[in-house]
Amino acid sequence: MHPSKKFMECLQFAAVKHRNQRRLDKIKTPYINHPINVATILSIEGGVNDEVVLMAALLHDTVEDTDTTFEEIECRFGKEICNIVREVTDDKCLEKQERKRLQIEKAADTSPKAKLVKLADKLDNLRDLSSNLPIGWSEERRDEYFIWAKKVVDNLRCTNTQLENLLDDIFRQRGLL
Repeated sequence: MHPSKKFMECLQFAAVKHRNQRRLDKIKTPYINHPINVATILSIEGGVNDEVVLMAALLHDTVEDTDTTFEEIECRFGKEICNIVREVTDDKCLEKQERKRLQIEKAADTSPKAKLVKLADKLDNLRDLSSNLPIGWSEERRDEYFIWAKKVVDNLRCTNTQLENLLDDIFRQRGLL
């Protein structure tokens, strides 16, 4: 199966939007690796072949972390993709603890497609955190992130068994299961 023209435009759009961002790891990994990882996790490990979901995965952090607007995403990629991105985007006007609380609270009520993106996003973040302590993070902060992420994932259950099993393996390794 070859990616569509629209999918490739989406990949290019995400790459341009995230071009100056870096992860907080010691080697300052290009941030675009994260959305690409999320889409790849969905496709390869989650068995997801819905191009709408894969494109939303590529775009999932653009509004939250760049100058991208929901209107721009809807105009370029359509209402369905925009709605998924909207569901997984935190409101940066809120304080961090409130955003985290809302992620837990809202997870169960998101659409199945948004839940898939959220599961893959958490899986990629937790894998990264398992091997790389971000600059400025303590072990305690990392542990708190894992505990919080499990609460979010618990409210996304019954969405994709493969992804949930991979997340459970990580939670088990951390003593959370």
